[in-house]
Amino acid sequence: MSKKTLVSAITAALVVGAASTTFAAANPFSDVPADSWAYDAVSTLAADGVIDGYPDGTYQGQNTMTRYEMAQIVARAMAKTDLEKADKALVDKLAAEFAEELDNLGVRVADLEKKSDNVKWGGELRYRYYDIDRDSAAGDETHNKVLFRLEPKAYIGDSGWTANARLDYEMNLSTDENNDGVVSCTVLGIEGPLFGATVQAGRVPVFTAQGMMFDDRISGGTVAFGSDEFKTTLAAGRYNKNHDDIDAYKGITNAKDITAEYYGVQFDYTPNDNLALNAGYTALTGIDINYVKGYNGIALPKYGDDNTANIWYVGGKYAFDKNVAFVGEYAQNTDADDEDQAWTAELQYKGANVSDAGSWGMYAGYRQIEAYAAIAPTYDDIIGAGYKGAVVGAMYVPAENILATIEYFDGEETYSGKDASKFFANVDFFF
Repeated sequence: MSKKTLVSAITAALVVGAASTTFAAANPFSDVPADSWAYDAVSTLAADGVIDGYPDGTYQGQNTMTRYEMAQIVARAMAKTDLEKADKALVDKLAAEFAEELDNLGVRVADLEKKSDNVKWGGELRYRYYDIDRDSAAGDETHNKVLFRLEPKAYIGDSGWTANARLDYEMNLSTDENNDGVVSCTVLGIEGPLFGATVQAGRVPVFTAQGMMFDDRISGGTVAFGSDEFKTTLAAGRYNKNHDDIDAYKGITNAKDITAEYYGVQFDYTPNDNLALNAGYTALTGIDINYVKGYNGIALPKYGDDNTANIWYVGGKYAFDKNVAFVGEYAQNTDADDEDQAWTAELQYKGANVSDAGSWGMYAGYRQIEAYAAIAPTYDDIIGAGYKGAVVGAMYVPAENILATIEYFDGEETYSGKDASKFFANVDFFF
């Protein structure tokens, strides 16, 4: 965005109506002559403290402006209290557009978002491909699909509460068929403040151990309270993995249909920008699981004699500098007869930010995710719970709101010891 574009966009609302008093201001910049088309606008914004120039007294309007610089201008415009209704509407829309950058500046825009539009829409268009090779009886697997996702958020008055939903439509490119011919609603719930805490209810997301132990949704609720430095999150509800089709019984790790009561607590401690620690406990009770034997006749491990799982975990992330970080997590299911541990160690370099075209990141690590120590791990690189091995991955943002990912896993099944590998590629278009 050029500074001339800025002037034509923001000044139209902020300048008109105040011309009689402000246009008489002295020329603030040596490179903006009085006969310039932008003179009045630039002078007005400078006088109001919305824009400033360079130390040498120039404006340099021909230069390209970053989103961060634009966010600074929007933040200053937000601070003005004497705006006309139309002017304020424009500033509110700009604040919603630059919400992430403003948040980094410490400027809260949640109120502006809900006032500018009662319903906010987001979503993504995603292409995903992966190829899995197994030496075990589970065999090979290929996934080649496109997903279209809509995520509407409706603000409930001025209460601070929102109603959230997620609508998914998936197409299998290998068969040229859609996913059961319907649009599926995977998220439906409400979120808002209550007695100093943040509460979610309905079909809500739960993210524990940085995704190693659980990254899925439960039918129930969560309560998060505390500060940015120390936060406690409670979760309770019912969890159903939906492993009901015949393909679920091909492999050791997927040969189960879990329906259980879910209870959990997680503590997050973030004393500074470099360190983030977490610890927690998750319990599953009343697990309804179908025990079958693998094609090799080996019986599957059990969660426990009472069909329960008690999983403890601890981990964290440490950033050595702005480019290099280390992530580690460990979990153990004290009720499992076998396959009771999970751990991951990962070294990260840089990072891809979807709002920053050209940004990129990469990582390398090792994961050992035994079948009954991780309920729903988040990792796309590893095949899933019941595998261990080395992983590598890279992410790149070719243009704003487009993220390309490539990942590779080389290892084995934890229970059988049979070799396994996975190639993963993904392109996301966010809107």
